[in-house]
Amino acid sequence: MKLSTLIAALLSLLVSSLAGADDYRVVTEDWAPYNYRENGQITGLATEIVRAIMLRTGDRFEIVLLPSMRTTRDLQLRPKTIMFSLFRTAEREPLYKWVGPIVEESIHAYQLAGAEPPITTLAQLRQAKRITTRHAGLVPDTLAAQGFDNLDPRAVESEQLYRMLLAGRTGIIVGDTDAGVAYYSKQLNIAAGTLRRIPIELYRSSLYIAFSRDSDDALVASWASALEEMRQSGELEQIRRRYEHADEH
Repeated sequence: MKLSTLIAALLSLLVSSLAGADDYRVVTEDWAPYNYRENGQITGLATEIVRAIMLRTGDRFEIVLLPSMRTTRDLQLRPKTIMFSLFRTAEREPLYKWVGPIVEESIHAYQLAGAEPPITTLAQLRQAKRITTRHAGLVPDTLAAQGFDNLDPRAVESEQLYRMLLAGRTGIIVGDTDAGVAYYSKQLNIAAGTLRRIPIELYRSSLYIAFSRDSDDALVASWASALEEMRQSGELEQIRRRYEHADEH
């Protein structure tokens, strides 16, 4: 290969690399039914919303599914990063730029329907022998901050919570929104009536799309505008209802 040809090829590679470095990257975690991988494809309620937003804005950013701890780390440390879906909390508020809400959700603890005694009060929940959660994240952090000292953060993923409960390895689990519980019940063929939702709302908030602080304000505004258009047109509600219906079992 001639030197001039080699130099031209290297310059082309450098330009392509720099152009790629300038692109935004969208990251998400495995958290059904909002964002998860199915048949090799990243899908879910929030994923559909993000794709619909990019269709409206003309953006063609790559969506990457990462382990839970990697998503927030990338959002904090990697320039031009967009993450979904994230609860917007007072602690997180100044860290990112926000677009949303996508949907409002609540989190409850669950036990088997025939468990004795049935937990009905916050005091009983605090006095329970063990509450199993995922090993890290908003749920165990929030409960620990509320003074729960009976947390058992052993589950690596959501599915493990339900398997542990069904196998009698724990008596109480908490980790997913009510929609998430319905999704995993369907996935694991858990018959209706097997699980009992403990009637204590442990957390309620709205899910958002978060942008790293260096993100262009014009881009954030264009996504916010696209989301609002979807809300006004009814498209947002259509997506939500489709997943609500899919989670029935």
